[in-house]
Amino acid sequence: MRELGPDGWQIWRDLRLAALAEAPGAFHSRLEDWLGAGEPEWRERLTAPGHYLVAELDGRPCGQVVAVPPDQDGTADLIALWVAPHVRGRGAADALVIEVLARAAVWGATRLALHVVVGNERAAGLYRRHGFADLGPIERPDGITEHRMERAVPSL
Repeated sequence: MRELGPDGWQIWRDLRLAALAEAPGAFHSRLEDWLGAGEPEWRERLTAPGHYLVAELDGRPCGQVVAVPPDQDGTADLIALWVAPHVRGRGAADALVIEVLARAAVWGATRLALHVVVGNERAAGLYRRHGFADLGPIERPDGITEHRMERAVPSL
């Protein structure tokens, strides 16, 4: 596990493009939105609020997630989690979720929230295993329905 800053833009780009190609309906972004992006756009993305985390297996990047610090109500967010298909079932997704939970605890967050597109049962199952509860569907402006899931963050 490691955190990327702007200098890690190529690693983030490669994982993100793979995620958008492999799971086009799972994210707010579309592959077409990022295919033509150059170094400046990717570097800027990695300066947006959040901590950009990459899981590695056998020394190679295989998954990613963004941990967003808590808002004024104490709710942190887990966004953009994706793990390459060839390593699924080997613990990378669990490690990413656990790392975001640990960071949320350090930040003093009381809740950790995320959204899962309806029909993405594999992701919803992962989050349920980690104690997230489904708070119900939310209709996005683009017409996609997601389920908001939350869990308490253990205090340190």
